[in-house]
Amino acid sequence: MVSAASRAETPSSFIVERLVGDTGEPGRVIGAARALAERSLSTIMESLNAKLASPLDLEIDTVELVRFAKARPSDARHAMTVAASASSPDALILSANPAAITLLVHALFGGDVDETLPAIDRDLSPTETEIATMVFEEIARAINGSGPRAFEFRLPLPHAITGTDLRRHILRDGPAVRVVFSISSAANLGTIVLTMPERVLLKHRGEAGVPSPAAETEQDWQERFGEEVMRSSVNLEATLQLARMTLGEIAHLREGQVIELDDMAQTQARLSSRNKTLFMCEFGKLGQNYTVRIRHPFDAGQDLMETLLPG
Repeated sequence: MVSAASRAETPSSFIVERLVGDTGEPGRVIGAARALAERSLSTIMESLNAKLASPLDLEIDTVELVRFAKARPSDARHAMTVAASASSPDALILSANPAAITLLVHALFGGDVDETLPAIDRDLSPTETEIATMVFEEIARAINGSGPRAFEFRLPLPHAITGTDLRRHILRDGPAVRVVFSISSAANLGTIVLTMPERVLLKHRGEAGVPSPAAETEQDWQERFGEEVMRSSVNLEATLQLARMTLGEIAHLREGQVIELDDMAQTQARLSSRNKTLFMCEFGKLGQNYTVRIRHPFDAGQDLMETLLPG
């Protein structure tokens, strides 16, 4: 049998590999990469915009097969980092062009991102590479996923490189897939590029790492669905029971009237989400911040009994 290394040594095999990728199934590789990017997009946007003073838009621009060695930008004004994983020392490469970095800097510090921003025509500053590293970290966390399908990137990521360090950085070659994200505001547009070796992608998101659709069980689907659900965020609400009053008393409430808290109100705070009570808590204060301490899970049956039979 001819090995992959010996096949790549012949010019004709190298050309074929460049055209169709290492697997010989470019459609499957591109489909897996696009699905990964689409599943991660909302998480990336949410985590990034939570850190920015001005929210930005992020979209998937292109998904294509490339050589891994081409992941290093030719322009040294870009920022780039290489993420290692449990299975590969270069499982993911992220880079951003100067326009994206300018936009992110202004959005982080409250600049007007809806005005046309000047292009960077110099080496990136330490502050700019630090911001690029922060952005790359959020993207890597979203791409990483959780559970048995996780890529297991080693976080935190290495600090982004630029300038001379970027020019000198050498990448090994091999078939890879590239996802180009466009990050934009009303008047500005930049690009962030994700490049991943095909072998890493297919190990975690292809048939090599996931059972075929025909063999997937109900538990497999539940685990997949659960992974996406656990990555979503919800609002938590803490409420205090003020007092018990008759409808007649409530009808006579007036603006400015003071209502005393029940003696047990502080120990009967309820922690809820999406109109579902989750825990019974104790209301308190730590320094200048109000707090709730979880006492025990909410028991709907016990709550009903206490409502019907007030003490």
